[in-house]
Amino acid sequence: MCSAKGCRAPAEWALVWNNPRLHTPDREKVWTACAEHRESLSSHLAVRSFLRRVDPLADD
Repeated sequence: MCSAKGCRAPAEWALVWNNPRLHTPDREKVWTACAEHRESLSSHLAVRSFLRRVDPLADD
């Protein structure tokens, strides 16, 4: 499910991030995003220099 507040859409993307002030470089946290919220969530993390990469979620 998408990590955007109030969104119930299925997630399609994994936004991998970490906060270098709190986390070691090898610790990765993940937000998930639907197509509609991928850009806004990515931008939120990128502005803070937290975003590491955006990966498509694997189909299970």
